Amino acid sequence: MAWTWRFEKADGTQTEPAVQPEEFTTQGDAETWIGEVWKDLLDEGVENVRLFEDSAEIYTMSLRAAAEA
Repeated sequence: MAWTWRFEKADGTQTEPAVQPEEFTTQGDAETWIGEVWKDLLDEGVENVRLFEDSAEIYTMSLRAAAEA
């Protein structure tokens, strides 16, 4: 199984960050990576991320909300 992130602007359109992550083999690896780079992604204009396991969406997360917490 592959875990991947989708990156979105505030209006919901898909965007690609400067540093593209590889596919992750576990959910924990994917979440660790996003935990390390979310501030950089937000600076690039990424507002929301969606985590997928293969083609199934697992959840959506707002990076802006994380910054305000």
